[in-house]
This record gives sequence, structure tokens and C-alpha cells, in this order.
Amino acid sequence: MTSRTFKHPERLVRLAALGVPAGVAAALVPVRTSFPGVDAALVMVVVIVGVAAWGDRLAGALAAISAGVWFDFFLTRPYQTFDINHRPDIETTALLFAVGLAVTELTARGRHHRAVAAEESTYVAALHDVAQMMAEGDDPEEIVTRVEGVLATLLELRSCRYSPGPPTEHTAVISQEGAVLLAGFSWNTLPGDRVELPVQYQGHLFGRFVLVPSPGVTVPLERRLVATALANEIGAVLAGIRRPQH
Repeated sequence: MTSRTFKHPERLVRLAALGVPAGVAAALVPVRTSFPGVDAALVMVVVIVGVAAWGDRLAGALAAISAGVWFDFFLTRPYQTFDINHRPDIETTALLFAVGLAVTELTARGRHHRAVAAEESTYVAALHDVAQMMAEGDDPEEIVTRVEGVLATLLELRSCRYSPGPPTEHTAVISQEGAVLLAGFSWNTLPGDRVELPVQYQGHLFGRFVLVPSPGVTVPLERRLVATALANEIGAVLAGIRRPQH
């Protein structure tokens, strides 16, 4: 899984955010005397929306700034200067900038909500798949292997393996509340070269998953809670075939 919501190179998008509004404003120069300023501003808003949808929040903000600047330069009197003599043109330019920023923020939030919804549905699907394997009586080793793969993807790990032994002292642990605990501190990353995720069921311990994290990767609480739920499902599987550990 990844938190990225677009695949276009950031530098290209941001260059487009600066250059495209200038090109569109320049293209309107031949009709600027007969084309109302408000209509021209709406055209520039469409450009901002396009850039914001293609890129990220910063690209949209750059497009809004660029659109305001080049609207002023090409489409308000006196032309080819950054001066504005008429109050309506000042108001239109200011509104263009404000609307552009507002549209950019709304687009970014909508993208974020869509990404969160897609990620949450992936979490539910992972939990459902394991529950279905349990209900169908699949081999416990197959279920454990399946969860190892899901955890590796979910937590962006270098590797993940189940170990039947008790937790190791002085090693970071993901608690039932999703907190990453090490040396009395709570972390947003998976610290060190090894983190353990206890496998429990009804308060009894049935081993742990040994996680090898990717350095510097922040793991959101939501993902850690899903990881804990998956480990608990494995605990339920193992509860039927092994004695709990103490």
C-alpha cells in the first residue's frame, strides 16, 4: 500500500502549474478587448482545477498564483504590466486567486478522502479473507503465511515471519491499542531493525510476528490496529491447536 495519490512526476506537474496559466492567458490576448474579464477569469479557474486534479495541493496553489499573476499581466488594463487601474479588475484578480486556492484545497481533500476510503476497504478485505480461510477450515500454516504477506504489505516491511516463541526483551512491540512501544516511549515509526507483534487470543499468548521494518517509514495508527486484529485472528486459529504461552 502507499500513501501516494498520483503517479505524475512532481516536478513536471509543478512546472505545468506555473507555465500553463501563462500560456492560456497569453492565448486569450487576441480576444481580450471583446472577452469579458469575468469570463476570462473563469477560464483561468478551469485551468487551476485541471492542475489541482492532476497534481497535489502545492501544484494547485502554484497554479492559482500563476493564474492571478498572468491574468493581471495579459488580461487587465494597462496590458503587459502588473498594474491594475480599475477596481473591478482588482476584485476579479483577487477573487480568481481566492477561488483558485479554495478549489485546490477542496480537490486535495476529495483526493485524500477517496484514498482513505480505498485503503479502508483494503483493510476490511484482508480481515475478511483471513476470517473466510478460518471458517473454511484451511490449514493453519497457510493462514499464517497469508497473514505474513498481508502484514508485510500493510506495514511496508522488509520481511515478516511468525515465531511461536515468547516476546523478546528490549524489543519494540505493537500493543493491542496499536501503539509502538520501546523503552517506555511510543513511536509513529517501527524503530530499530526488529519489531514484534504479539499473537493473542482471549488474553493468552500464542507467539508473535517478527517484523523487519523499512527504515524511516511512518506507519499510521489505523494500519497498526488492523495488524493487531490480524494477529488476533491468528491467535484464534492457534488457540484450537496449541497451548497458550506464559
